[in-house]
Amino acid sequence: MVSTTPEPHQDDLDGGRTAPPGGAARVEAHGIDHIPDAERRGRPRDLFAVWAAANVNYLSLLVGGALVLMGLSFWQAVAVIVVGNLFWLLTGFLAISGPAAGAPSEVITRAVYGVRGNRLNNAVTGWLISVCYFALNLAAAASAAFALVRKTGLPLSTGIQAAVVVAIAALTLAVSVYGHALIVRLYLPITLVLTAVFAVVAVFVVDHADPGQVPAAPLTGTDLWATVLAGVTLIASGPLSYTTSADFSRYLPRTASAKAITGWTALGAFVPSVAVCSLGALAATAVDMTDPQTALAAILPGWFEPVFLLALVLGTIAINALTAYSAGLALQAVGLRVRRTVSVLADGTVSVALTLYALLVSDFLDTVSDVLQLTVVLLGPAMTVYATDIALRRNHYDAAALADERPGSPFWYRAGVNPAGALALAAGAGAAALCVNTLYTGPVAEALGGVDVALPAGVVVTAVVYAALMRTQVERATR
Repeated sequence: MVSTTPEPHQDDLDGGRTAPPGGAARVEAHGIDHIPDAERRGRPRDLFAVWAAANVNYLSLLVGGALVLMGLSFWQAVAVIVVGNLFWLLTGFLAISGPAAGAPSEVITRAVYGVRGNRLNNAVTGWLISVCYFALNLAAAASAAFALVRKTGLPLSTGIQAAVVVAIAALTLAVSVYGHALIVRLYLPITLVLTAVFAVVAVFVVDHADPGQVPAAPLTGTDLWATVLAGVTLIASGPLSYTTSADFSRYLPRTASAKAITGWTALGAFVPSVAVCSLGALAATAVDMTDPQTALAAILPGWFEPVFLLALVLGTIAINALTAYSAGLALQAVGLRVRRTVSVLADGTVSVALTLYALLVSDFLDTVSDVLQLTVVLLGPAMTVYATDIALRRNHYDAAALADERPGSPFWYRAGVNPAGALALAAGAGAAALCVNTLYTGPVAEALGGVDVALPAGVVVTAVVYAALMRTQVERATR
């Protein structure tokens, strides 16, 4: 059964008070504490715009173009884009645990890793990776904003660059600080605006593109399969980075349809991501997508280019607001007894510092980007073990038990760590590491001629190990 009453000490995480029902005009007071039934609101279909706004963005355009640059034809790239984006179904499936537990993903995964083990999980897969993604996205938005500054004739000095980065981050963090209600309210109009802008871009791209274009040296055999699987992994890294989808569904009534939650979440991300990535791939048949902003400017009318650049900034703000929101919850779940607003601002400060250092001092973002290529080794198994736990428990979570962090609590397991969760994650990540072919070539990938099967290997091994170790224990706990 799902309990509706959290442990009293849990409220300490949000300043020792119970949050009143919130609206878009007031700062959300809830953090990782339980959401009472009286404060539940909304419909599953509201999730569509939340995920759509976050996926009509510059990085999706860039990734789509990259597939053609890797040697795929346009139609091969589209096939890869569709398959890779199917992983949004997993993101949607994780979202059903939010209303069931009335808690964010960062708390629900205590059932997977244990109270102490989950703190480490949140520190790495929740906070560290989120901050890195925030920095990468912020740098992309800053690049578009710098182009706008140049159009005004102002000198792009170091001070102006820093001011631009801080201004974009401030707008992003304002949305994250106000929280869930504002995100739900804003993201539908943002989705409509971004869709309109990218539709105009599509008109001009289609006018210049050649979808039937064949690469000068078409890939065949092992080289083709290696590129296809690398492309699927690249696309799938997007949905795999959102193991926190319950953060945005937890305010829904516990009676909300699980199928509707999964469907609207997955569809909201899948449709725009496929469309924008495919647009990037199509553009790559007409222009050099190694520098999309400059290349697309050559085929867009002059009056529209500033609108396009502003849309790139807006799309990045939308995706980063979700990232910062979840990173703030992760920081609380690590064990820092601060309000959600404080943790969000702390995450933003670190991300801005990394971005400024990267843009103004070194090539740090290149290093971060390389590291994030390897996150599929960890994020694939992390999403799988969470999804397997939901399936084993049939999405039944005890809110009071999840909120109880005391030794001997239901999810304390052994010294605060669930051996099954830790072993399954380690086994899955280990299997993926043997099969990877990005910054290094694992022995399995080498034996396969460079074909990277890290994603399926990590997913299958994790699911099998966790189900084998936890099935009996979960059956006893849910009787």
